[in-house]
Amino acid sequence: MSKPKTIKPIDGFSNVSDADVVARGTNVQTNMTGNANFPNPPADLTALKTAIDTFSALIAQALDGSKKIIAEKNRQREAVIKMLRLLGRYVEVTCKDDMAIFQTSGFQPASTAKTTTDPLSEKIRKIDHGANSGQITVRLKAVAKASSYELRYAVADGGAATTWTTMPVSAVKTPLALNGLTPATTYVFQARALIKDAYTDWSDSVSFICT
Repeated sequence: MSKPKTIKPIDGFSNVSDADVVARGTNVQTNMTGNANFPNPPADLTALKTAIDTFSALIAQALDGSKKIIAEKNRQREAVIKMLRLLGRYVEVTCKDDMAIFQTSGFQPASTAKTTTDPLSEKIRKIDHGANSGQITVRLKAVAKASSYELRYAVADGGAATTWTTMPVSAVKTPLALNGLTPATTYVFQARALIKDAYTDWSDSVSFICT
């Protein structure tokens, strides 16, 4: 008899909208409260509800563009996510690899199939939010025979780039962290590769909103 596969919850929140974090968190909090399958949750569910309600209120307040409120909202988002990840690990261990039990938690099971993500452009593989407000990470796509790369970015101005900031990139195996960016601002990114003694053309622009 083959061993049942471990059921893992979806806990990737980097590219999830604030509204989705609220929806997922509310679903988990509602389903786990009083759930006999999970009698000893490691995070207090009442505290989780309060954290979600606070986060939801900050989302609405942040619409006026206040940097202080946006930073507070982002901190509260991380607090909610940490609680959900803690609960997710508990559900994973406690459900006994029984999908029926797992689904009573309100978590969504992660797919066991291996998937590949298409790059965002011919030279930019992935752009993601960093661990802190005002930080973005960029992972470039390897180009055959390239000895190094350059990444440039700028604040989007009506769909067109204004003043570019250019950074050298020596390797593509690890993401490049950009710090000190402005939250709630859309940036555009381009990359190019150095092959022999000449640079390739800049890649198509990829836009991303900093949080």
